This record gives sequence, C-alpha cells and structure tokens, in this order.
Amino acid sequence: MDYLNTIKKIKALAETGLVYAQNGYEVERNQELVDLSKELMAAIANKPIEAIDKFYLPPKEYPTPKVDVRALILNEKDEVLLAKEMMDGKWSIPGGWADIGHSPSEVVVKEVKEETGLESKVERVLAIYDKRCHPHPPQPWYVYKIMFLCKSTGGELRGNFDIEEANWFALDKLPPLSEDRILKSQIKELYQLAKHPELPIVCD
Repeated sequence: MDYLNTIKKIKALAETGLVYAQNGYEVERNQELVDLSKELMAAIANKPIEAIDKFYLPPKEYPTPKVDVRALILNEKDEVLLAKEMMDGKWSIPGGWADIGHSPSEVVVKEVKEETGLESKVERVLAIYDKRCHPHPPQPWYVYKIMFLCKSTGGELRGNFDIEEANWFALDKLPPLSEDRILKSQIKELYQLAKHPELPIVCD
C-alpha cells in the first residue's frame, strides 16, 4: 500500500471539505483531518511537523494551473451525454477537478459514474484547452481542461447530490450550457475530433 499517497488523498479531501464547510463543526473536523495528515507525513518522512507545515505554506508554493477533466461520450445516435448542474441549472459534459492520487483518466471515469450513473472507459484524449484562450466567464483560477473521448460500457442514467439529471442531446439541439464548464464551440469541436480520429489533438 502506498501510505504517503493515501495520506495525500486524505489531506486533499479534508481541504476540499474546508472549502465547502457550512458550519463550525465541519470546519473543525476537516481541519483536524488536515492536521492529522501532516502529522502522518512527518512520521513517514522522519521530520518534525514544523518542516511539513513550512512545506505547505501557501507563500512558498509555486502557483500552478488547476486541472479540469471532462468526457465527451456519444451514443449510437451520435447524441452527446450531458449532466445538468444544480449550481446553475445548466448543462455540461461530465467531469470536474482532477483529484490528488488519481490519474486524469481515472478521474474522468469516476466523474462520469458519479454525475451520470454510467460506467465508461477512456478511448483517447481529444483536446487540452487553456481556459484563458476560450470565451468562458471570468474565474479566479487559471485552468487547463483535458477533454477525453470516452465510451459508455453500462449503467443507468441518473443524477447525484449536485447533478439534477443526465441525458442525451443531439448536437443541433443542445440545452443551455454551463459556460463556466463547457462552451458550445468546444462541444462541436470535440464532436468533430471524435468522429475523425485522424485529426491531431487540439492544444490551447
């Protein structure tokens, strides 16, 4: 077992919990998990906890882009799989932030399952977008978007706690899109890339 990687996952989950905490109890419990994870890291590294604290100080970190992974999935009618976000009531191809401890392809398969109920497998990368290069609404983070072509392998369509529903849509009948997550121009480009595997991966 990779104990260090597991501890990193726990720390990342707890830090995510701090971001979304809705009361003092949740803040306290998630902060306790962050602190415990750093104690375990210190024990594995045989270093004092102060060294771990200094390593994770935000001013010392080199700022890097956040990574968003998303899946284009087509059915036998060439319809696009979309999930309706509860946050804004609009639709996106399934996906989300990359998780520490998982490869990009593992994350996108997990996101598809969580958001739509469908099992899937990755076929290939279609595009790597720099969000700055596309007309998304303003966002505080600098984001790279890795867009995968995936194939559904089973399961049943459903939503989850932050997804109202999931469904298939024809390319010329797309519903209102969550443009913070995906643009119509991107879906159309990804569709063309999916249908023409001889085309190169799109970057930026």
